[in-house]
Amino acid sequence: MKESIVEEKSKTFALRIIKLYKYLRFNKNETVMSHQVLRSGTSIGANIAESSGATSKKDFLAKVYISFRECSETKYWLEILHESGYLSDAEFQSIYDDCIELRKLLSSITKTTKININNSKEIED
Repeated sequence: MKESIVEEKSKTFALRIIKLYKYLRFNKNETVMSHQVLRSGTSIGANIAESSGATSKKDFLAKVYISFRECSETKYWLEILHESGYLSDAEFQSIYDDCIELRKLLSSITKTTKININNSKEIED
């Protein structure tokens, strides 16, 4: 089965986050924030993967929404890492842009899924 765009992008993003974690830990000797961004940044794709086995539209929505929230948290940690001087402008901008793109995709998926759930309720009524 071919991966969806959001699955591909979240996996690529997770791999970039892992590289960022290694860079922060071993080149910058940063432990706390690097662990936080690793946890939230890799959780995005894990929850998207889990959503593919959802038992209902509501279950799917819940899992994708968790991904959206983890993406929002990752955005925060990237901003903190940049503003505290651990990431240069160039290092930050590249991965931040990917985070924003992923967040927009997840937002769109959650909105569309909510509409579909509401429309199916109207049909049932």
